[in-house]
Amino acid sequence: MSQPRPGPIRVGPVRTRTTATATATAFLLTAALCACSAGGTTAAKADAKAGGGQGKDRAATVTVTPHGPRARVGEPVVVAAKDGTLTSVTVTDARGSGLTGRLSHDGRTWTSDRNAVPGTAYTVEAATRTKGGTAGNAHASFSTAPADKVNKVDWRPGDGTTVGVAQPVSLVFDHPVRNKAAVERQLKVTTSNGTEGSWGWMKDWSGRDRVDWRPKQYWRPGTEVSLDARLNGTDSGTGGGWFVRDYKLDFTIGARQVVKVDLDAKRLTMERDGRTVKTFPVSGGTPGRDTGSWRGTEVVMAKEGTIRMNSETVGLGDAYDQKVDYAMRLTWSGTYAHAAPWNAAYFGRANRSHGCIGMSDANAAWLYEHAQVGDPFEVGGAETKGRVALNNGFGDWNLGWDQWRARSALR
Repeated sequence: MSQPRPGPIRVGPVRTRTTATATATAFLLTAALCACSAGGTTAAKADAKAGGGQGKDRAATVTVTPHGPRARVGEPVVVAAKDGTLTSVTVTDARGSGLTGRLSHDGRTWTSDRNAVPGTAYTVEAATRTKGGTAGNAHASFSTAPADKVNKVDWRPGDGTTVGVAQPVSLVFDHPVRNKAAVERQLKVTTSNGTEGSWGWMKDWSGRDRVDWRPKQYWRPGTEVSLDARLNGTDSGTGGGWFVRDYKLDFTIGARQVVKVDLDAKRLTMERDGRTVKTFPVSGGTPGRDTGSWRGTEVVMAKEGTIRMNSETVGLGDAYDQKVDYAMRLTWSGTYAHAAPWNAAYFGRANRSHGCIGMSDANAAWLYEHAQVGDPFEVGGAETKGRVALNNGFGDWNLGWDQWRARSALR
């Protein structure tokens, strides 16, 4: 994704204003002079009188990077002054959106907070003051090269939603992310109560790169959460392409509800705020490598209602093909909690499903009504087939805190 860096080019004195063109690569500000010339780095040196005409006030020289008609992207815009200081800098794109930035302590450089983004024309307005105190102002423009490949993001949870205490912020990328640290630096999660959390990278169940942010412990009910993914202008790295937009979402944490499934006792219990709300019999997966239930913490990914379940889609041949009601997805591999009236003889007695958590119609209806997307299902029992994988749904909680933080690209 690298592009050659054109070196600075300085030309002779400029005493008249000329028209900025697509080939203008930088500009120089002089006292009471606005200069912008084509064909390389713009430079001008003009006499500037100060102190009542006593002596000559040397003109300030100002350069801008990146520069040119197809300027390098993925870096901040930097404006630098020589023989003077910058008093203000404004950088705007063709839509009038501005890049904020900061002046250095000595006033000699201004650096944008954001990177220049692909396929965008920028106008730079700046003002300087020379050592002798003479003010100047000028403008220039440059354009960035368009992205040859664009990376996009799929995210959960949805904007404006209310979710359970185990819901992570989850971003899945269309293309590979090699520059994980650079991408992670652009991802900011803020909460209404200073919740401690961390990003962790993994391969999604789909095989794509994915990064989740989860708290150290389950969310506190009522927490307001915001994600500001300021990715526009960030390079994914080799084979991944550029991000050309930002992403922002806000969501709220609902009641503290934890569903505990004991497959030894064959019972499901919902707790709300630490108190038992309801408990009833269930039947989990028939013990075995293919049909047993996963143990560990699974998270309600979606409430899908009535769905068709076909065993061929999960590698179990023609074992079943039927509609089920009140289905709530727990893993990508096909684990659900749902009504299973055909298994009524086993509720509370034996685990005889193909891996799902089955229950009566009435109990499934009640659970479906009260459970939230993001609620944790804490599943345990000797007859389970193993711990659910990190990327099989939202298995983030199956790692200890130190293990999870180690998955951040910034650790």
